[in-house]
Amino acid sequence: MDNMNFKSLKSGLTIMFSMVAIWASAQIVTDKTNKIVIDYKGVELNTSLPTIDWVFPKVEYTNTQENYVQLKAIITSSIPLKSVMLDVSLGENGRKIGSRAGEIDDPFNVQIDLTMNVIKGQNWIELTATNEEGGIVKEHRSIMVGLDAIGDAVTIDRKDYALLFATNRYDNWNDLVNPIFDAEAIGKELEDRYGFEIEIVKDPNQDQVMTKLREYAQRKYKPQDQLFIFFAGHGIYDEVFGEGFLVARNSIINDVSKNTYISHNRIRSNINNIPCEHIFLAMDACFGGTFDPVLASSRSALYDDIDDKAYLVKKLSKRTRKYLTSGGKEYVSDGVRGSHSPFAKSFLEALKTYGGEDRILILDEIKLYMERLSTTPRFGEFGTDENGSDFVFVAN
Repeated sequence: MDNMNFKSLKSGLTIMFSMVAIWASAQIVTDKTNKIVIDYKGVELNTSLPTIDWVFPKVEYTNTQENYVQLKAIITSSIPLKSVMLDVSLGENGRKIGSRAGEIDDPFNVQIDLTMNVIKGQNWIELTATNEEGGIVKEHRSIMVGLDAIGDAVTIDRKDYALLFATNRYDNWNDLVNPIFDAEAIGKELEDRYGFEIEIVKDPNQDQVMTKLREYAQRKYKPQDQLFIFFAGHGIYDEVFGEGFLVARNSIINDVSKNTYISHNRIRSNINNIPCEHIFLAMDACFGGTFDPVLASSRSALYDDIDDKAYLVKKLSKRTRKYLTSGGKEYVSDGVRGSHSPFAKSFLEALKTYGGEDRILILDEIKLYMERLSTTPRFGEFGTDENGSDFVFVAN
């Protein structure tokens, strides 16, 4: 949420909390953080805040090459709505280029549904709902328009994240020697050479894995942001269920129902729903190839000789849901203590090429290294992957 500055106020109080009913004469809420700005003017008032539900664009940051965009939002309130206003500015702090008031046929439920012309650059769209008792809610959407603007966002306003799960110690299974060693080495390479923001979760139990994935699902991502997720540890396959599972630290060996394990189906669904456009999942675990029964048969599209910015725009213009596993329906080696697993070793070798002369490492280049493994690695897509999408590692 943006901090709201009011020079004319003689007294104000900013409180961090998530209540929707408070004593105040004006309440203003936006959607970036949990801050609520309260202005006391001497008249006490108890009210609840309106709710804004964006139907499209669903995510906070999007981009397009079209000169128009579809906007749809539903505003509901238990207190009659006084006004609904849509403001458009050129950038977050730029000049206002248009406004439109919403029609309030039903004071408790207002819909905004329109096609709006947009201009090149960043279109900052802010929706403000005010109820009859002074409760105000503000939410925004940022829409980047035009190849040049998107290209600038790719090279300047983009972040890469890496979330790595590694389990050496198990409560019931045999311990392993290399997962944490592998994750730390991969994480360091991604952080030092590729500028990733990394997090390593060591020896997690089932609940810790799912809680961390949920945390990443609640983050806000921009259109060109990328998320790399890595799992290293035990994996199993259940012939009866016809399903592969990751083994958590607290998984029970004789758990017939597999309630203490993490199914590939659950992982696939949860990761697919993370609101990041570009996700690449790598699994260094036995039976990892059972993650998806359908293997990708096509390689990423080849592009003409274009500059790096345009190349990245093309690579990051489509939704990515790719996976790589260390083997198929088989056991894979953990390696010996002090030496990386075969999968991690090949993956690190690919990372250390730094993508060659253009300093951009793509999945096809990583595949060349992984195909040298004695066990057959599996490459594919899952969820809402778009044909021709890719994941890129841009070296410093």
